[in-house]
Amino acid sequence: MTTIAVLVGSLRKDSFNLRLAKAIERLLPEGVKFVYANLDLPLFNQDLEADFPAQATELKQLVEGADGVLFVTPEYNRSFSGVLKNAIDWGSRPWGYNSFAGKPAAVIGASGGALGATQAQAALRNVLLFLDMKIMGQPEVYFNALTGLDEKGDLVPAAEGFIATFVKAFVKHVNSEATISE
Repeated sequence: MTTIAVLVGSLRKDSFNLRLAKAIERLLPEGVKFVYANLDLPLFNQDLEADFPAQATELKQLVEGADGVLFVTPEYNRSFSGVLKNAIDWGSRPWGYNSFAGKPAAVIGASGGALGATQAQAALRNVLLFLDMKIMGQPEVYFNALTGLDEKGDLVPAAEGFIATFVKAFVKHVNSEATISE
């Protein structure tokens, strides 16, 4: 079983990005499963590392136990969300115990506009490279949630084939990186 840790950078109940992640999940091949991280974490504060918060420990364990990580990011002010940055900070701490290092990853994001979180994804990729993640380069997906999802949160037919191509490439990326590291 291939396990993918999914970090959705929005806490909103009806988040476009959560809806996109759930739509992607429905396209997963047999033998691959998503496990969603709880990103409702305390704000990172280095003073808390001595008594590491349980929620942050759970995040680290989820990432460490996964074969790959999918980051699903909204775009706020031309960057990724503070929620996602906070989770990344907790998952990469304390110094020397970066749970993300070496993990295969992909970035995708949805917005309510034609640019589909392009700037957020670019900023996030920079951070993930620093964390020594093995980031999938292609295909990139900049997703307009207003035209790509229907009222139930399902992919519209025109978007399904492209997202299925992303899913296939990401699963292949995760499995090939796992083979290399064995």
